[in-house]
Amino acid sequence: MRQIVFLTGAERYGDLALLVLRVFVGAFLVWGVWDNIVSAERMDEFVAFLEQFGFVAPELMARLSVWAQFFIGLAFIAGFLTRWAGILCMINFVVAVAMVDRFGGLRAVFPSACLIAIGLYLATYGAGRFSFDALAAKRTR
Repeated sequence: MRQIVFLTGAERYGDLALLVLRVFVGAFLVWGVWDNIVSAERMDEFVAFLEQFGFVAPELMARLSVWAQFFIGLAFIAGFLTRWAGILCMINFVVAVAMVDRFGGLRAVFPSACLIAIGLYLATYGAGRFSFDALAAKRTR
């Protein structure tokens, strides 16, 4: 009865669920910045957007944010240096909330807040069994 109530059997799929989460979020981050990477015009639009919200050094900040999100996404997908990628994800999206999203209310904050929470989870729990991090940990034992 206890197993049915608490669904304890689902725990065995935790690493698979974590893999799905990492790949989904990582792919979203890569997809979300790809246009800025391949198009100077789109990057210029992002720079102008950051200028509008009073960012210091918007050209530098735009490129830093775009490339950070791109590499964070790849790290999440591969499960490589996942804890560091989680920390960087949190930092990037805390800045997004503080500088931009908060002006739009809770609905505007929610996507960035979710990425902060996901970054926090991955920074503290790691990538799970299906990752390069787990493979590297086995080799160092």
